[in-house]
Amino acid sequence: MSHRRVPLDKLPTMRIGDAGLSALEVEAQRRHGFNDIVADATSGWFVVARDTARDPMLWFLVLTAGLFGLLGQVTESLTLLVAMVPLLGMDAYLHRRTTASSAGLASRLASSARVLRDGKWLDIPSRELVPGDLVEVKAGEYFPADGLLVGGSELQADESTLTGESLPVPKQALEPPEAALPESAAEAQWGTAGTRLLTGQARLRIICIGTDTRYGEIVRSATEGGHTSTPLQKAIGQLVATLLGMAIVMCIVLAGTRLWQGHGWIDALLSAVTLAVAALPEEFPVVYTFFLGVGVFRLARRKALVRRAVAVENIGRVTCIVSDKTGTITAGTLVLAHRTPAHGEDDDSVLRVATLAARPDSGDPLDQALHSALGRLPPATRLSQFPFTEARRRETVIWRLADGDPMAFTKGAPETVLSTCELTGAERAAWLDRVEEYARSGHKVIGCAHREVRVGEPFDVEPDGGFRFAGLLAFEDPVREGVREAIGDCMAAGIRVIMVTGDHPATAEAIAREIGLGGEAPRVVVLAPDDDAARALGPHDGTHVVARATPPQKLALVQALQAEGELVAVTGDGVNDVPALRLADIGVAMGERGTRSAREVAPVVLLDDNFRTIVDAIAEGRQLFENLRLSFVYLLLVHIPLVIGAAAIPLMNLPLLFQPIHVVWLELVIHPTAMLAFQDLPRTGPLSPVSRKGRARFFSTGAWLAIGLFGAMLSVAVVWSYLHALGIDRNVDHARGMALSVLLMASAGVTIGLTSMRRATARWLVAGTLASLGLLVQMPVLSRWMNLRPLHLIDWGLVAAVGGVTCVATLLLASRMRRHSS
Repeated sequence: MSHRRVPLDKLPTMRIGDAGLSALEVEAQRRHGFNDIVADATSGWFVVARDTARDPMLWFLVLTAGLFGLLGQVTESLTLLVAMVPLLGMDAYLHRRTTASSAGLASRLASSARVLRDGKWLDIPSRELVPGDLVEVKAGEYFPADGLLVGGSELQADESTLTGESLPVPKQALEPPEAALPESAAEAQWGTAGTRLLTGQARLRIICIGTDTRYGEIVRSATEGGHTSTPLQKAIGQLVATLLGMAIVMCIVLAGTRLWQGHGWIDALLSAVTLAVAALPEEFPVVYTFFLGVGVFRLARRKALVRRAVAVENIGRVTCIVSDKTGTITAGTLVLAHRTPAHGEDDDSVLRVATLAARPDSGDPLDQALHSALGRLPPATRLSQFPFTEARRRETVIWRLADGDPMAFTKGAPETVLSTCELTGAERAAWLDRVEEYARSGHKVIGCAHREVRVGEPFDVEPDGGFRFAGLLAFEDPVREGVREAIGDCMAAGIRVIMVTGDHPATAEAIAREIGLGGEAPRVVVLAPDDDAARALGPHDGTHVVARATPPQKLALVQALQAEGELVAVTGDGVNDVPALRLADIGVAMGERGTRSAREVAPVVLLDDNFRTIVDAIAEGRQLFENLRLSFVYLLLVHIPLVIGAAAIPLMNLPLLFQPIHVVWLELVIHPTAMLAFQDLPRTGPLSPVSRKGRARFFSTGAWLAIGLFGAMLSVAVVWSYLHALGIDRNVDHARGMALSVLLMASAGVTIGLTSMRRATARWLVAGTLASLGLLVQMPVLSRWMNLRPLHLIDWGLVAAVGGVTCVATLLLASRMRRHSS
């Protein structure tokens, strides 16, 4: 069962029971700040207005409306000003979607809470809650913060906001009331901000408030980006700069040409500005930012909490996973399975020796398993202890027993403990054979020994010899559910997985075989304490398991893999893992058992500590990138004919193809389609093959050629449709209606082909595009307002044919891109 750590250092000393805080305790706890899970949205509309004012389309409309007004064309000027209304509405809507809408997020949070303070139940704003508060939550109410359930029965919660799981989740209160708060608690014993109690009446001991809650961390990640430019951000910057440079050149050429053709400076300026707005690639960075925010929430539902939004990009590009064994690949819950006492010992005595060398407060699962198996220790006084270190690989404690004799007890790696014991070579070899036998079956094996502390020996120096071997203990740590399948997915996709552990190599090899890592013969490398990981492994050596590894060697392993060109994800849970987590391309901290230092430095935190979750997060990151690429394909395929049409027709000394009102219409179709139609497309198959091409890029050379060719064909269709409809009678309104219909039908066809209409959002956007086409072109009142002319039946046949061909061609292009992903 999944557990979550309780930060007892943030809480006043208290027990589970139903006592509330006093006024003095509340004041002391106020140092943790207020329970502001979502930032105050009072200035939201100001922010929307400020960001909308940066939209070049707005200033384009103001400028052109002013030009028409100066020329005395009042109707056209007012039409453009009225056209600003839907544009402003769209900007406001998309802005709120892009920034994860504070109002929408806050709607899933409790605005007030019923809290027990100084023995009285009070109703207070939820932002005033502090860690340690006791609150009451009724059925139908949202939990006001993250906390432990300390009262209530038959509890169920709706956690779909965070997990996407629509079924009710059973909850259970901690007990007994007089017990102290635990160091960790099962997920079923937590109430989480942003989730709602469905049945029963619960009492919740507040543990985490504000951005320390899971919901708060997700919101913060979705609304904040990283400060350093990622590879894709740089690629987008280069793309935008290239397109912008081309647009500027085209605008200058067009303005000069229109003046040379004798159309006057007003026409030249209007032509250039219209082309500039049509060609301006502002959608690309906006769509990228929006997709990152979406990715944060999608990964959270996979139980991967992203603490920095730009990690959403990198996690999909991971080519190698360096994973801990215990707690990530295995459950991390050791159970004593076998006892093998030495001559003169029995099952109970060998367990007692090992437990006397274990600390009950260490937090080590092995120490906890020993104390759980033994029960109470015999009466004794601890004189000194020498904790386990990676260099010594054993732990020793000196006790004064009830009879007054001091004794030293040690446990640790069997080969290390055996080296301190007075045994013959044959005896030592026999015990090591037994260790190998246990280890090959996947057990974690420790040896233990004891000796008397002779008179005059100092208690502050660890004895290093003269021990009497007591025997071996073998523990089982079951593999987590779904890990074998996840390893298979990685191998099929070409993602390299290296399991790093401090365990015996035979134990590590048995676990590797069980999960399918390396097949039936995984390559296991054993590192001595002073070995250099990079030199010991060598380049591209195909290692699957690194056993007896220390944290510095783990760091060196990450450096060696990165030097080979791998993009490395590293898991870690302790302070000593911080250097490797910081150096990794993606540091993945454990949410259940990880230290605060590890969680703070890692951009991704696993809520369930499961290796399967890492692979799910990689798949989600891959799909997010694929969706982003599809959105960019749409933008390119629609903008190429838009820009070429806006430039080519005036260069032919013909009336402008697009007037400002038409550009507004196109903006109202293109912008929301790029933002919304592609962002939630689901996976369509297994994890796609990994790319090790060294640099991030959106499209292969072949894909760029295909997009360019397809865009050129659509451009020809738009220009030809304008010339065809213009006819010998020079019916400009009819020609514009035809060209706009072809372009918008192509937009719908591209959307259908790229999304396969797998989501309702895409279906609604396509329907809206076609509906606007029918209304604004075919309805005489509206078409006159748009300076268009309704189309004939044969015209619609040509438009439909363009849409059909576009849809089929786009399906083929999307299929090719998926097969040759770059």
